[in-house]
Amino acid sequence: MIDQQLLENFLVIDIETVSVNKDFDTLEKHWQYLWGEKVSRSLPENTTLADYYLQRAGVMAEFAKVICISIGYFKKQGGKLQFRIKSYFEAKELDLLQHFVQDVQQFGNVRKNWIFAGHNLKEFDIPFLCRRLIVNGLAIPSFLDFQNKKPWQTNLVDTFQYWRFGDYKNYTSLQLLAAVLNIPSPKDDIDGSQVGHVYWVEKDLQRIAVYCQKDILTVANILLRFKNQPLLEAGQVFFVS
Repeated sequence: MIDQQLLENFLVIDIETVSVNKDFDTLEKHWQYLWGEKVSRSLPENTTLADYYLQRAGVMAEFAKVICISIGYFKKQGGKLQFRIKSYFEAKELDLLQHFVQDVQQFGNVRKNWIFAGHNLKEFDIPFLCRRLIVNGLAIPSFLDFQNKKPWQTNLVDTFQYWRFGDYKNYTSLQLLAAVLNIPSPKDDIDGSQVGHVYWVEKDLQRIAVYCQKDILTVANILLRFKNQPLLEAGQVFFVS
């Protein structure tokens, strides 16, 4: 499917999430119980519920929220390829989600054959967004509603799934895939395990947005590598507000 798509049709997406509460102790008693119920079968030996909350709550949509969404798209300007990146990061998850949905709808009005692209977005980004839309009392837009659709009916390309080539035994991280494809990693600051600390302790959303943008750029270069095209150079990447 990647070979059959124009680069301009891809809308690359990545999200960053953190736990709704800073730690287990700040949860209401009822939610502490629900956390224990949620992880009862996966809780590692000699690990407390409080410790596991810090480790895993940030990726479980019932206990976490979206704090940043970054999107990127290819554009031909003066005959030259550009890649443009935009991030949404706001104090209120509701506002962030609304602005993201509005902009994607506008993007779809301009590019009728567009498709989502990302790494592990089938199993994480898209389901997480849909769950948080419902939690926030928002309707799931048609471009995110993949329930009961066949794989060939969905408008998305998952670089993680593409790299599997039918092999479902292993997980390949974005960082590993970039390395094996000889794509320079832009990760020079935080990693995924530190996002919660940067959000709750440092209170630095801008830093998290920059981290998210680097993932977007990496996915864009992976798409180019899959299509056997040159990687993006610094002068081809633009950030828009």
